[in-house]
Amino acid sequence: MNNNVVEKVICAIATDPIYIGTGGYTIGRVDNTIVRDPITYIPKIPGSSLAGTWRYYVAMELQSKFKDEYKKDLQKRKDKSLEDLFENPKDWMKEFDGNRYARIKCAGQDDQANKTFEDSKMSNTGHCGRCIVCKGFGFAKKDISNQGMLFFSDLNILYFPVYTRLGTKWITSPKLLNENFEIEDNTILTANGSEGYLNLGWLNLEVRGPIKKDLDLNNLDFKKEDIVIVPDSLISQIINSNLEVRTSVSIDPITGAAKEGALFTSEAIPRGTIFKGEIRGFKRVDNDLPDLNLVFNALDDTKHYYETLGIGGMTTRGFGRLKIDLK
Repeated sequence: MNNNVVEKVICAIATDPIYIGTGGYTIGRVDNTIVRDPITYIPKIPGSSLAGTWRYYVAMELQSKFKDEYKKDLQKRKDKSLEDLFENPKDWMKEFDGNRYARIKCAGQDDQANKTFEDSKMSNTGHCGRCIVCKGFGFAKKDISNQGMLFFSDLNILYFPVYTRLGTKWITSPKLLNENFEIEDNTILTANGSEGYLNLGWLNLEVRGPIKKDLDLNNLDFKKEDIVIVPDSLISQIINSNLEVRTSVSIDPITGAAKEGALFTSEAIPRGTIFKGEIRGFKRVDNDLPDLNLVFNALDDTKHYYETLGIGGMTTRGFGRLKIDLK
């Protein structure tokens, strides 16, 4: 890795089903489909979804720490020290002067993109272009734009839960682990290697032998005994045939009963799925940028919002929560 680039690994476990919709309507197995990798057809959490929600969580945390008298009135912040502006600020808040211009509108789409950088300085809306949110995730004004310091990869499935006759097992494959395993088509490897046959959903596959390598479980709360390695040729089919499918219906507000013709189905990545990805931080030579360590501290300090507010769609209906480990 180049000295100007710092990489952090993200491991995440879904504590609710995850729904990242494609935004389209598909006639077929389900009505509302989720995003998949176009090459492997395995569902994933796009890096754009992760970056967008994390930007909002950092902006929200920063805004929440302003003292009440400074939350909305940027003019009052001008001659104050950062220590005076915030209530119990973290280092990433008080050690970067651009944070005095931050507002909640630094998250989301810039609704004042046609304003100049200077005109945006004391505005109460739009991206300010100066705080750790705008510098870390990027911004574009009429006359100046800056690429963000952070680059988010997709979160790809590393271990996927499947119910079997021996309880829930987490399946993976050599390509997902980026490891080499001697495994034949239509056979699987388990920790014991002596189960004979094991059902993975509708597939009943021969257990060919034990897993002979130590796997990095990334401090995740499950055991090596629960891991099953399947061939790369089967992993996509097993995952896609074991997704959660939820059926819903719209309610007629007049009668309070189900609305005729309004039944629909949605698919989701099930609870217990484990994802892996990375965030790369770019140390650019620019005096106006915050220290990269402060930017990563801001991410680490706000990752807990995924455990309550979540990611993706239908988060108010039992979907979306993630527990993230960043290292």
